Amino acid sequence: MTLHNELALELDPVARTGLLTAAQRARESARADPLFHDPLAAPLAGPPGAALLADFGDTPLISVRTRFFDEAIGRAMGHGGLHRLVIVAAGMDTRAYRLGLPGDVTVYELDRPEVLDHKERLLDGTAAPTCRRVGVGVDLATADWGEALADAGFRAADGPTCWLVEGLNQYLAEPDALALLDRISDLSAPGSRLLTDFVTASFLTTPEARPLLRVMAEWGAPWRFGTDEPGALLAGLGWRAEVRSFAEVGEELGRLLPGGREMSGWAVEATR
Repeated sequence: MTLHNELALELDPVARTGLLTAAQRARESARADPLFHDPLAAPLAGPPGAALLADFGDTPLISVRTRFFDEAIGRAMGHGGLHRLVIVAAGMDTRAYRLGLPGDVTVYELDRPEVLDHKERLLDGTAAPTCRRVGVGVDLATADWGEALADAGFRAADGPTCWLVEGLNQYLAEPDALALLDRISDLSAPGSRLLTDFVTASFLTTPEARPLLRVMAEWGAPWRFGTDEPGALLAGLGWRAEVRSFAEVGEELGRLLPGGREMSGWAVEATR
């Protein structure tokens, strides 16, 4: 059995969507006019990710979302910026390798141990991060991931942190999504950044979304949580949020997203 097939069998349905994300990033990278270049996406997606993308179809939102967060991380971690990036549910993320983050930056990648182990095996000998990368193997659903992060060397008191929670919130039940954001807030010193995204609450109930929501439920990864007021939600946790629709971001990048503002979801860049 190949590493790719072994990984696909071990992953739970939500984690398996990370292979879909990698496959879409690989497809974007192969375009003549790519929004970003991720040379590691194709080997990480492998045949299982390519098969998922073939079943699901082209997903331009992933490309627009990736570019948005790439640029937001650049703003947060650039010259004189923050020195810690925590990627929650990192999956097949390769930003520690491809964004050119400086050597004094530490990137903590949180995900299940089997996900991180397989990613490292697939990348072994093919690439090295430009910064310090620390894998934190933890089940975000059942374990105290804050304790696991501390065991890996993270100290909230050491200064502000940039957090990335990408493509995760919709898979969580509302209490779990709010608990995750609350825990992040507790671990964030003044000056921290939170980069995240939400689907709209209206998307989860609109008839136009039923085919997609049915597919995700059949995959075993139903979408559960959305909000039409992400700014107010984060303000209640002590964050000042700049909120944009992905439709607006996509239009600026020359990539029109289907469904417009109500269907595309929210891109959020917040400061504590």
